[in-house]
Amino acid sequence: MAQTPQQPKIVDKPWGREIWYAHTDRYAGKILEVDRGHLLSLQKHQVKHETLYLLSGIVRLTLDGEVVEWLPGQVVAIVPETVHRMEALEDSVILEVSTPELDDVVRLEDRYGRAPD
Repeated sequence: MAQTPQQPKIVDKPWGREIWYAHTDRYAGKILEVDRGHLLSLQKHQVKHETLYLLSGIVRLTLDGEVVEWLPGQVVAIVPETVHRMEALEDSVILEVSTPELDDVVRLEDRYGRAPD
């Protein structure tokens, strides 16, 4: 059964915010707004598989130690166990579609003190 329009969940982060527009038992959808100069954790997922589309901005993307410049209109798929990080070189907006395991985050390094010691 279809739902009527509703407000998405907003999750504030030290690097910007996430807008959760879908979270079901089969998939999840988020928009990540990353402020210029901020970066997400160096992290991996054990189960979660995500596909990311850069809507705007420029991001320095690290994938298993390889660093690349990610430009608007490009897509990247991140499979489980891929060590990755995103750093916004400009204010950036990222569309994320993934499997539903949103709490499947293994933080390896984090500028904001969220990684284990």
